[in-house]
Amino acid sequence: MEVYGLLASGYGNWPIIRQIAWILGQVMNGIYNVLSAIGIENIGICIIIFTIIVYTFMIPLTIKQQKFSKMSAVMQPEIQKIQKKYEGKKDQASMMKQQEEIQLVYEKYGTSMSGGCLPLLIQMPVLFALYPVIQNIPTYVRGVREVYMPVVEKIMATNGFQSIMEKIGEASPVLMSPSAYDYSQADTLVNVLYKFQDATWGQLLEQMPGITDIAHSTMEQVTHLNSFLGINIGEQPLTMLTQAFHDFSISGMILAIIIPVMAGLTQFISVKLQPQPASSGGNDKDNPMMNSMKTMTYTMPLISVVFGFTLPAGLGLYWAASALVRCVQQLAINKYLSKKSVEEIIAENQKKAAKKREKKGTSAKEINRMATTSTRNVGASSAKKSDITDSEREAKIERARQMGQNAKPGSLTSKANLVSRYNSGQTTQLPVEEDDEKGSAKKKNSRKKK
Repeated sequence: MEVYGLLASGYGNWPIIRQIAWILGQVMNGIYNVLSAIGIENIGICIIIFTIIVYTFMIPLTIKQQKFSKMSAVMQPEIQKIQKKYEGKKDQASMMKQQEEIQLVYEKYGTSMSGGCLPLLIQMPVLFALYPVIQNIPTYVRGVREVYMPVVEKIMATNGFQSIMEKIGEASPVLMSPSAYDYSQADTLVNVLYKFQDATWGQLLEQMPGITDIAHSTMEQVTHLNSFLGINIGEQPLTMLTQAFHDFSISGMILAIIIPVMAGLTQFISVKLQPQPASSGGNDKDNPMMNSMKTMTYTMPLISVVFGFTLPAGLGLYWAASALVRCVQQLAINKYLSKKSVEEIIAENQKKAAKKREKKGTSAKEINRMATTSTRNVGASSAKKSDITDSEREAKIERARQMGQNAKPGSLTSKANLVSRYNSGQTTQLPVEEDDEKGSAKKKNSRKKK
């Protein structure tokens, strides 16, 4: 999930993500205003509350996805049986037949092949939109933006400010290219300053000594906003760790590693708490879902730790908070789903599926047939259907044969019967009409010779 978030940080201006980010930004702004009204002005606390609210609203989608995972454990053996039945058959007819039989399995359990993907697809734009809000809080939170405005006004009043800010902004830790951002705008400068660390402020003051007083005042306010349990969430933990080693500060080292470690640990616990895909006995190596889950269990926490050290601690705090919220939610969801049997979940799904089919005009009889079809005997059902067709065909052939035997003399059917008996050796006499035609032909040939 963190990898998606890092990718999403560059997609903040995409149409759908931009609109969702604006809505989430209003939520973050409201949280900050409420906390500020009671005397709490802290970005770290805002991030935690913001994370809890957003993930709480996504609980219904999470439950739906978990239900599908639980049913998948029941469906998987039947699906694998069908796949084994058509193993090695690559012709179009076999592949279509396999798809039909697998679709019957999903219909039997009242779900669809997209049942597990759809909730995730709905969540993805929201998760993508979270990162621009966390990374660019002054863009969405007016109170934080106002903290930076006095120093921004002083900077813009300095000769050559744009080239100075561009040079600082394109380097680490800001990494905002002048080709993509307009450094003549106040909003851009606010976002640049929000990414500043202590060393970056020092570079700015060296080139703009005239703003020293207002810069120090802004730094004090920003430190107050960014201080969470003694950690400056605007700093990179790696920078903090390097400084702690330089100062031989044990407490500084602990504070520097606590957020990245918490991000990785909570991520690991969150993944372990999620329902695991159904085991296929000794064929787990061939189960792509099982292999994917095993890979995610160990790689995602490691990625969280690495990025937690190299990115601002505020982003690591969000990862840790979101993973912790998911852990609590997962425990509650697991408890809720443990009270529901698979049969109850299937019954609920079949009711929903029946309502959808009724809206589309499918008859109640057909709905009941699909709901009660035993997909374990799909092949047998297909064979039975085929046998009935063959019997009907044979009956029709037999009726046609009896009618042929009672055909009127001289009719086409009578001629066909005589030819058939002649070919099978039951008679040596050709049809009379055919003898007459041969005799006529001989007479004509004799006349030509004369």
